[in-house]
Amino acid sequence: MATSSTDATATIGMTGLAVMGRNLARNIANHGHTIAVHNRTTARTTALVEEFGDEPTEHGGAFVATESLEEFVAAIRRPRAIIIMVKAGEPTDAVIEELVPLLDEGDIVVDAGNAHFTDTLRRQQALESQGLHFVGMGVSGGEEGALKGPSIMVGGSEHAFEVLEPVVMSITAQVDGTPCAAHVGPDGAGHFVKMVHNGIEYADMQLIAESYDLLRSVAGLEPAEIADVFDEWNAGDLESFLIEMTADVLRHTDAATGKPFVDVVRDAAEQKGTGRWTVQSALDLGVPITGIAEATFARSLSGHTAQRAAAQKMFSTTTEDQRVEVDRDTFVDQVRAALYAAKVVAYAQGFDQIAAGSEEHGWEVDLGETATIWRGGCIIRAQFLDRIKEAYASEPDLTTLLTTPYFVDAVKDGVDAWREVVATGARAGVPTPAISSSLAYFDGLRRTRLPAALIQGLRDNFGAHTYERTDREGTFHTTWAGDRTEKEM
Repeated sequence: MATSSTDATATIGMTGLAVMGRNLARNIANHGHTIAVHNRTTARTTALVEEFGDEPTEHGGAFVATESLEEFVAAIRRPRAIIIMVKAGEPTDAVIEELVPLLDEGDIVVDAGNAHFTDTLRRQQALESQGLHFVGMGVSGGEEGALKGPSIMVGGSEHAFEVLEPVVMSITAQVDGTPCAAHVGPDGAGHFVKMVHNGIEYADMQLIAESYDLLRSVAGLEPAEIADVFDEWNAGDLESFLIEMTADVLRHTDAATGKPFVDVVRDAAEQKGTGRWTVQSALDLGVPITGIAEATFARSLSGHTAQRAAAQKMFSTTTEDQRVEVDRDTFVDQVRAALYAAKVVAYAQGFDQIAAGSEEHGWEVDLGETATIWRGGCIIRAQFLDRIKEAYASEPDLTTLLTTPYFVDAVKDGVDAWREVVATGARAGVPTPAISSSLAYFDGLRRTRLPAALIQGLRDNFGAHTYERTDREGTFHTTWAGDRTEKEM
């Protein structure tokens, strides 16, 4: 499998051939590119070429299989572009450490994993000092998207993107002839936008799960019936990949037991960290992303099985006073409206966070373009992303998506149903953390006056933290422990 440095034929390289890396490499080769492939375990490289080696030739592409990193680097034409697709964190750092001594000035290292954007910032600075370009490339769409066309968010220098662009634009998903990929900004911008994408994904899935729970626990629908409901919703404004997939999962029957599949799956949701990163970043930026935060905490709660078991022994979940009678058809419509309104809030909060992060780091991320590249390939692809794209196209400096005419009408039309669903869930003892917190966020935005005035008074009372007044400019403190006179600070 050796390749000499004088015989470099590959236009790009891929190291890390687990499911995502393998599928992305196949996608690249299937679009006419010659790609050098490498894996720490050579058996994976051999298996890829043996199983799919004939596939790229139909499109003019090819695999160049290599055993060592030295052979791998030598097989790629300069300036080299090398994609790393390994586990985030220390494994990525280890691969970079091995690669860098083998590279030449001007070569490009691309991290296409789910890296924390702060790691990307650190790596970019370190490699730039050595004359190398580092690109943090967010890739969304799972293993199927990697093979058939993902959504791609590229962060890095303009020069690096120009080199990568022919490959990136050929392998990405397309919607109405528009590629679902873009150079979203320098250094960590790509991984930051991908992180927020994943945070929105957390919220979207939690909102769907809460809707399912309400339809089953309150309205009494069986999983197959709920699948029909989601199919119907998918034909309207809620049309999305996740809604479609939900119907598929709910309709599935477990072969071993004959029960609905959803009933034999352990109810403890796992997470890989991007939701937590999103919430942590939002706290640092001072951006309220309540729907995403509650979705992340809901996953954490589901995994606290010992605490849940203890609480279940002490508190009944089937008491008579928690049974709520509803008209099934009416309630189904109310849940649909609540889901849509809460979904609007989740996306609005996510775009607020991208805007804040972009301003903080000077990335100049185009929010309308972000909506455009999320319309296909990615997990959160949905019909209403077209509405978001249109909103930013008509008002680039938009303060919040919730004030655009389309979403104003959507929320106004659904807010009564939204409130009814939250109230019904509370009466029935069915938790709706994401739906409820999204409603509270909406109510907080629209209130003329919030109780934060009292909080400021308390802070000044116990800690002399000062406050501002509504009737004149300045910062003030009241001498609470003394004569309670007010002083301008």
